Amino acid sequence: MLDYDLVIIGGTPAGRYAALTATNFPARVALVEPLTNSQDLLTGGKESIDLGLRYTQILSEAARFSHQIGRQQLGVLREVANSEKPIELRFDGVLKWAEGVVANLSEIDSLDVLAARGVDVIFGDGEFVRKPDLAFVVGDRKLRSLSYLLACPTMPAIPNIEGLSAASFFTSETVPQLVKLPQLPESLAVIGGDPSGVEVAQTMARLGVAVTLVVKGAHILAKEDREAAGLVQAAMEAEGVRILTATEVTQARVIEGKKWIQAGARAIEAEEIFLAAGRQHNFGSLNLEAVRVKFNDRRLILNEKLQTTNSRIYAIGDVAGGYSFPHIANCEATVAVKNALFLPMFQIDYRGIPWAIFSDPQLARVGLTEAQARRRFGDDLIISREYFKNVERAQMCGETSGFCKIVGRRNGEILGASIVGPQAAELIQAIALAVRHGMKVEAIAELPYIWSSFSAINGQTAAIWESQRVRSNTFMQNLSENLFHWRRYWK
Repeated sequence: MLDYDLVIIGGTPAGRYAALTATNFPARVALVEPLTNSQDLLTGGKESIDLGLRYTQILSEAARFSHQIGRQQLGVLREVANSEKPIELRFDGVLKWAEGVVANLSEIDSLDVLAARGVDVIFGDGEFVRKPDLAFVVGDRKLRSLSYLLACPTMPAIPNIEGLSAASFFTSETVPQLVKLPQLPESLAVIGGDPSGVEVAQTMARLGVAVTLVVKGAHILAKEDREAAGLVQAAMEAEGVRILTATEVTQARVIEGKKWIQAGARAIEAEEIFLAAGRQHNFGSLNLEAVRVKFNDRRLILNEKLQTTNSRIYAIGDVAGGYSFPHIANCEATVAVKNALFLPMFQIDYRGIPWAIFSDPQLARVGLTEAQARRRFGDDLIISREYFKNVERAQMCGETSGFCKIVGRRNGEILGASIVGPQAAELIQAIALAVRHGMKVEAIAELPYIWSSFSAINGQTAAIWESQRVRSNTFMQNLSENLFHWRRYWK
């Protein structure tokens, strides 16, 4: 007899969300939460996994607000803005506010809530066993279930940089420790240009820290549209962030109490180092090989139903690869839980899942970038872009930097869209809905948008796309011209 319908190996917000999702069905579910001293967590315990992102975005909002006040020149703030006394951010107050917000958010998916909903919460580290039957063993308890779900935490990827570990560094998980230092560092070196590195670099620069961002690639945010990422990079450089592209960090050292990194031919002094080089897995303690779960270059092999090579074991979140965005993990959890509890007939479709990077300006995307679409579809594309400077609300608010780009096939199928500018994370949702439900560009162009709102940029970009498609069809252009000529002549 089986003990459970689903056992979730958690330690992440995605695992808790999966457990909460499973409570919607009359199933028996267990959630295994690893101990805080697990060897798999090198950064001080599982709680730091889900706090770092929240701290980063809360502090980013505070820094953005301070930045806006500092450049405000109108209305009631005129006297402050024109004062010789610089505007200072009460960082101790901001930190208390951040701690309060994080505490409130933590209650939403707390273990107490899950236990009250009927989930068996089990603390401890465990491993899979195959004989005599597939099970997950925690301590002296063997958990037998119809299906299992991996929602484990990953670790920061540590590049092979000589002396980096000895010099010590912060990661996206240890942002709380960074901001809780007795005082913010005077200088910060950020290694890697993934979303967490970009957000932390810009936030710290706005809090008065001298920031140097070093990336291997030709630009930051290498997975994003090059044009959109370039605009974010330009905005950061304009605010004083020093960005070194096509540069590799080869060494880190502590000399006379000061940290140094060797970035290409440059030696850069930094009071602290922040590492943003992606994520890596550590499944050694789970004994996955024994239950025939296979890997490809240390990454789990998953199908579209989120099954591993052992059809009874599913995986979601960071362990599934890609960007570490919580909402993507939650979407995966919804699919995986239904497949695990019922029949594996639901497939994950990433095409209609949007995401955003909370830089300033924000960068949001859904689907393919222009470069990805050209590699896949060649010339069967129409690319349109509209700039915020042509949007009335943007002009009224003085936020005119940025653009919206729609990538579509000539038949109207939307392949992807990128928005960089004010409220990009909100604006991308409408296009994502269209992609998810197979709607054409025409549907976005014909939707009436509230006047005056930033969302008008979606309709204006789609209208430009439609106009380009009409002009590119020479046969229809000639036919229409002849029709109009004939009608004018006979009338």
